[in-house]
Amino acid sequence: MVEFNISTVFMPEVMIAAMSMIVLAIGLLVPRGASKGIMPLTTFSLIGVLGYTLYDFFYGAKAVFLDGMYMHDQFAVYFKLLFLVAALLVVLSSRDYVQKFGEHCYKFYSLLLTATLGMMLMAGAGELITMYIGLELMTISFYILVAYLGNDARSSEAGIKYLILGGTSSAILLYGISLIYGLTGSTELAQIASALGANLTPASFLATVFILAGIGFKISLVPFHLWAPDIYEGAPTPVTAFLAVASKAAAFAVLIRVYLLTMNSQAFSLTGQTLLIVLACLTMILGNLIAIPQTNIKRLLAYSSIAQAGYLMVGIIAQSVAGVKGVLFYAMIYVFANMGAFAVATHVADQQGSDEIKDFAGLWRRSPLAAVVMTASLLSLAGIPPLAGFVGKFYLFSAVMSQGYTAIAYIGFVMSMVSVYYYLSVVKVMFLNDGKDLPDVPVQGAVKATLLFTMIITLAIGIYPTPLAQMAFAAAQSLIK
Repeated sequence: MVEFNISTVFMPEVMIAAMSMIVLAIGLLVPRGASKGIMPLTTFSLIGVLGYTLYDFFYGAKAVFLDGMYMHDQFAVYFKLLFLVAALLVVLSSRDYVQKFGEHCYKFYSLLLTATLGMMLMAGAGELITMYIGLELMTISFYILVAYLGNDARSSEAGIKYLILGGTSSAILLYGISLIYGLTGSTELAQIASALGANLTPASFLATVFILAGIGFKISLVPFHLWAPDIYEGAPTPVTAFLAVASKAAAFAVLIRVYLLTMNSQAFSLTGQTLLIVLACLTMILGNLIAIPQTNIKRLLAYSSIAQAGYLMVGIIAQSVAGVKGVLFYAMIYVFANMGAFAVATHVADQQGSDEIKDFAGLWRRSPLAAVVMTASLLSLAGIPPLAGFVGKFYLFSAVMSQGYTAIAYIGFVMSMVSVYYYLSVVKVMFLNDGKDLPDVPVQGAVKATLLFTMIITLAIGIYPTPLAQMAFAAAQSLIK
């Protein structure tokens, strides 16, 4: 481990922050017509930062800032890669959709980069206040993005709901942090565990509940999930995609650090573990069952993302390198599968003006590539071989079973089979329903490249998961010594 060096610790964050300000400045200063170049500028900027971060993952040195306030390890860098990939896919897949924002499109890209910066800060935070600042930076950006369609009543309603509920969850989380500080005199994760020791007090129990509730809202765990369907449905579809994928992964990065480094103390182990098991079971069961009757594709994917959060919780419960590796692996493949599904939903909604599943009728005829990509993405989320989702769920469930938690693995197996039903109901509409009166929705340019890329990666990782599995294992080992 080396001492703090800004070139090794904060360089990706500095580059994203700078690009956010540059995009905003360009949009404000240059003529409106010149702002069309902002999308390519954002794309190439993200590719550049992604390349640097990938190099940093393999060759960068582990470093800390101010005795653990901010961590630069492979665990944090892995999540930064995930956020950058998700942001890049959102930018590419939503090129046509974002054009409806007109002269305000530059603000969309600037806020997208700002939200990404907040997620990166969350992934590297080794201290609760730093984590909270990153979370609020991400969340405030999403408040604006969710309500970005100012003339759309659903978007405005979703923005108000997210603001109120998000503010409440942030207050709960902050109260939990204040209790931790009152009990231990520190907000640094490494010091909190040793300060708590083996004494379980009512205050430490309450702090555990509040912290899990605050983070659980961002992950949309049951019973903190009620916001997700309405916000997902009302927000612009690219924002919904980014919210469902990247912000959820950022919250998991925080939960893994906090739980494994803090809540795993003797005082928190029984309480935290019991709560996580109950939350994971409820999330898997209710997320999948409530998804079945949905008729809107964004609401269906919202409940699907709730269920996926339950699967990811299984890996944390294992409290092992294998479990964390499973979470990291699944989180990355979830990006490609979910972004593929949302990219199709974005494109169809932009062409047809509808998010209803019935309006996907005959999509195989009207846009064969979109239908195939949606099918591959949904089957990967269901865990059907040889797609990547099958390997991810195998890692998660095998890790938790090796620790003796077989019941929760069985629940995960059963709920995965349940999910096949509602995923295939969408496939049925696309391939078996007629849709003669619906227009063709040809896919071109950056959107076509994005769809092909997500499908190829989803299939390739399912057939040959070793490179990504090795990266996930290295990241997990950097966190759990």
